[in-house]
Amino acid sequence: MSIHDELRQVEEDLARLRSEVAGLREQVGDLGPTDSMDRSALISMADQQEALADELEERREKLLKQVGDAQDR
Repeated sequence: MSIHDELRQVEEDLARLRSEVAGLREQVGDLGPTDSMDRSALISMADQQEALADELEERREKLLKQVGDAQDR
């Protein structure tokens, strides 16, 4: 897989994860006050997804740097 292909895949995964996190956060807002266990589980899932997205952003930055370095040669 080329750097450009991997970069494209990382960007697609990142967009998907960010969308999922937004959906989870929206669900948290839709829960009633008696659903504290469900709310806690959704918040935890959203936090985990955000951590994965942060890792993907770091990977994207490394790939962008590689692309830039390759173009400078």
